Amino acid sequence: MSGRLFVVSAPSGAGKTSLVHALLAADPGVRKSVSFTTRAPRPAETDGEDYHFVTPEQFAKMIAADDLLEHAEVHGNRYGTGRSWVLAALAGGADIVLEIDWQGARQVRRLYPDAVSVFILPPSIAALESRLRGRGQDSDAVIERRLHAARAEIAHVTEFEYVIVNTEFATAARELHSIVIAHRLLQPAQLARHGALLESLK
Repeated sequence: MSGRLFVVSAPSGAGKTSLVHALLAADPGVRKSVSFTTRAPRPAETDGEDYHFVTPEQFAKMIAADDLLEHAEVHGNRYGTGRSWVLAALAGGADIVLEIDWQGARQVRRLYPDAVSVFILPPSIAALESRLRGRGQDSDAVIERRLHAARAEIAHVTEFEYVIVNTEFATAARELHSIVIAHRLLQPAQLARHGALLESLK
């Protein structure tokens, strides 16, 4: 049977990357789609693991060739999800998580209405600012722009099925994993997965 598509979105600094990493570590049945981006790598980021880092010209060619499932501009850089890898992984039965912004999530929901969407909220704007400053990667001006953008991004929370408030990381990680598990237990998925068992029980 085909896998399920999960979309996780959040404002910058809310913890979605760490939560997705925790989900991958906890559940070998989930795989993450590595996005393409035109932004420069941050310290300790690895090409092909954190992102596929490409030039704006390469990104434009991917759009023209319809190689991207979704794409959007975020904080002045472009991000997108490779179409062929996701479709192949889903067809192979893997559950796939996309770590993308609300714009990309909206595009994915149009293509895949059954995609499960999750929005991660920070416990407060002050906590979000503290996390952004704690990274030590951005200037004060960049942080201010990200905080301003966060308020606009959070306004789209009502477009998502699930909302997790990342107050305490371990709790938020369990909640995200619980969403994945619950969708595997839905009746259509279970009937498809255990058809032989059900026949033997009749």
